[in-house]
Order: sequence, then C-alpha cells, then structure tokens
Amino acid sequence: MTTLPVHPWPGPAPVSPDGIFVIGMVSSPQRAQARGQIREALRQSLAAVLGLPPDAIGIASTPGAPPRVTLSGDARHSIGCSFAHENSYALAAINLRGAIGVDLMRVQDIPDWQSVARDYLGPATSAALLDTAVAERPHALAKAWTRREAALKCSGQQLSEWQADIGGTTITLAIPVPGLVGHIHTGDKKQ
Repeated sequence: MTTLPVHPWPGPAPVSPDGIFVIGMVSSPQRAQARGQIREALRQSLAAVLGLPPDAIGIASTPGAPPRVTLSGDARHSIGCSFAHENSYALAAINLRGAIGVDLMRVQDIPDWQSVARDYLGPATSAALLDTAVAERPHALAKAWTRREAALKCSGQQLSEWQADIGGTTITLAIPVPGLVGHIHTGDKKQ
C-alpha cells in the first residue's frame, strides 16, 4: 500500500481490511478543543468498527510512549492510535494490530529550510531537497517532515536532531484538504 485514504468524520465506519485506518475532520483552531474533538471522533469511529459502545473505548497516554486504545479500561490490547492537528483540521490514525504514528503539515515556504532539513531530516533528505526544483521544494519538505514525524510518533520518540532512520513502513495519506500533506508510520514486526 503506497497511499491510504483519509475517511471524513463524521461519516460511515471506515473499512479496515488490514487493521489500519485514518479519520479526518474539521476541528477547532484551538489545540485543546481540537484534541478533545479528534479523540471523541476516534472513540466513535473505532466503536463503529469494533461494534462496541463509544464509552467502552479509552485512550491511554503515557509520556515517552505512543498513545494506546483501551477497551473497557483494559490496557492490554495492542490497538495503536496517533493524532495530528494543523490549523482547523485534525487526523486520528488507528492500527488494530500495533503502534502507529501520524503527522500532518500545511505546505508552505520555510526560509531556513536548509538548516531544518540538515538538523532534523538527515543528510540524504537534505541532499535530495537541494536537488528539488525551487517551486517543488515546499511540498517535498512537507512530505519529508511528516514522514519523519510520523515515524517518531510511532516509536514514542520526541523530535530531536537527526538520528538514524526508524524501522517500519511509511504510507502517504490522501488528505481531502488542499495544501495539507500527511503520512502514517507503522512499526516493524519487532516493535
């Protein structure tokens, strides 16, 4: 799978043959409100997929670890979830079989893109961005940034200066909002 559609929420329950789905919604521009709105949307959509009442689904957050879904307060399940917000749009990604990370970014010109790429995206990505046409660079940078952030979120790592690549699989999101780019990342079988 190279591209995954984002299911608009509210809407019908997402179809998930591989256990992975992403919902997107217009949300409050205020981060705290958007956070509550997308978490409630995750509960509702996952409840529809699993055939459970929404109040049976919780979200456990521990600093330094990706968020996890709990079912009726039982945290032993391996359902992973991740969240991203950009202005008035929010995403929730769900992996019924393990960890997942999601990131979202508006395509924009960043004047100090070279130092950002060098410090956070690594030498290979920095070199590729240097070879990218000037008009295409903001889009390429947003793609590289969201790939990296999704991988970091999946592994429970905070943003830091460049370190080695993170194992797993990254998938581009088909976001129905012009000017936004996003990716999900799922861990490899060892995680």
